[in-house]
Amino acid sequence: MKKLIITPLMLVVTILFLFSGNSYTFAGDTPQFVGVKTCGMCHKKAKDGEQLKIWQESKHANAYKTLETEEADKIAVEKGFKTKAVETPECLKCHATAYDVDAALIGKKYKVSEGIQCESCHNAGGNYKKKSIMKDHAKAVAAGLAEYKDEAAIKAQCETCHNEESPTYKPFDFEKRWKEIAHDIPKK
Repeated sequence: MKKLIITPLMLVVTILFLFSGNSYTFAGDTPQFVGVKTCGMCHKKAKDGEQLKIWQESKHANAYKTLETEEADKIAVEKGFKTKAVETPECLKCHATAYDVDAALIGKKYKVSEGIQCESCHNAGGNYKKKSIMKDHAKAVAAGLAEYKDEAAIKAQCETCHNEESPTYKPFDFEKRWKEIAHDIPKK
């Protein structure tokens, strides 16, 4: 008799929870951020476009490190922040990847100190990192890899940080900057 009462009650509670409008995230449902070391394992060879090398030589790779400087702290104070630049969310949002996500979503090889890295633009890689998935572009996109339909879409992504909100903003020349970091996989 108790099972008949508990089971419908549990069902009602579950349904209310699912349709309550809350956005609860469970680590099992959301991909983890895997970090540059994981991505770089397959994206470092010349025949594959040397994406890792291009990133390592970019300012994006050192974006977090710039927040650790006295100059960055001075800018943070000038902007009215009470924390060091490296601890200020308004600075971290454009100088670090996944600095504010739940710890359950951070993989073992991920490091916030890697700055603006692969997953800043390509989304958390936990669900598409496997070679068997990455070999099939459609599968990788279906598993969460961000795909940009054209350079206008790439530019829009870049401008989420490269804009007038930045305290050190300089006019953003997308064409010039994109040439510095473009990292396509060569056609075979």
